[in-house]
Amino acid sequence: MNSVISGLQQFADLLRPFFFGVAVVVGAVCVADWAVRTRRLKPFSGIARFMRSNVDPLLAPIERQVVLRGGQPHTAPWWAFGAVILGGILVLYLLEFVIGALARATYASSAGPRGILALLVSWGTALLQFALIVRVLGSWFGQTRYSRWTSWSYKLTDWIVEPLRRIIPNLGMIDITPLVAYFALSILRSVLLGLL
Repeated sequence: MNSVISGLQQFADLLRPFFFGVAVVVGAVCVADWAVRTRRLKPFSGIARFMRSNVDPLLAPIERQVVLRGGQPHTAPWWAFGAVILGGILVLYLLEFVIGALARATYASSAGPRGILALLVSWGTALLQFALIVRVLGSWFGQTRYSRWTSWSYKLTDWIVEPLRRIIPNLGMIDITPLVAYFALSILRSVLLGLL
């Protein structure tokens, strides 16, 4: 298992400069495309023709989404650049998460049943806390308990949020029960791990 973990770590170490290079290239292309779209470059120059024929078709889906949501078409390159950066960060974060999870699982298995139980408690509370974050962020973007992207988070966290909602009043328009539930799960994890 240690060889798998070290192999994944080496892969992550190789991905960092790769994603940085991709971000630099995409950033340069996006700056050039933005300059063409906002007429900062001559519209009939070679760069402008290249951008319109090769880059703009790639950005067309992003541009459609930006316009549908009330944005300006010339901001599409910046949204694409942000998506590339966010995607790279997300891939690296998930890879680091898998490496950490495998390392913890290896350590827990060497500690016996008590170690495995401690690992399950940690993973279970982490999953519930992640579901609370998804629930809150989804509500900011208009996702309800019946939305396909967030319904799972409501199913996982209703058992702790709904009783708290009956006890804790809203602060104006702000519902703090998910925040209270998040900290309650942290305390529960500490207590359970202390008992093990």
